[in-house]
Amino acid sequence: MHTRSEEDLLDLEILDSMAGLFAQLVAEGEALAKSLGIPVFVIKALDNPLAMKDLGRRMHCDPSFITSIADTLEKHGLAAREPDPADRRVKRLVLTPAGADLKARIEDEVLSRTPWRQCLSREQRASLLALIKTMSPPLSDTEAACPGEEVSKLLVSAAEPISAAAPAAR
Repeated sequence: MHTRSEEDLLDLEILDSMAGLFAQLVAEGEALAKSLGIPVFVIKALDNPLAMKDLGRRMHCDPSFITSIADTLEKHGLAAREPDPADRRVKRLVLTPAGADLKARIEDEVLSRTPWRQCLSREQRASLLALIKTMSPPLSDTEAACPGEEVSKLLVSAAEPISAAAPAAR
């Protein structure tokens, strides 16, 4: 039988706690998306303006999937495809006023649901941020994985109405 050192036990407890935090964040994101009637991956696409190929790179997704996301956003009046002013061959996904409103609502909801905002003081949050940045760069500096399971759900089922005006369920 292998006996763990105190340092190993501490690191395993940190790993378990971080996994619990990530699971909580994923569950909150899924609940928020459900309350808004949108697939979770659509939230990632609410950036303004963003070349569709850059969105595909960021999400590590096939161009056809990015087209599906753009189609969904356009169908619900949240974004429009426009030529890039610097290169008209490039299509950018640009949020409409309704899309910008939805993005702001999502950001407000996400902020209100974060466990650190609910449990930690401002000073504690600043310390937490410094510790996290010591370990890892922000996601905005990296590229996220493509959420493949949501692709089939989007393509198989009809999208429910998306409304920037409807209040989010809590």
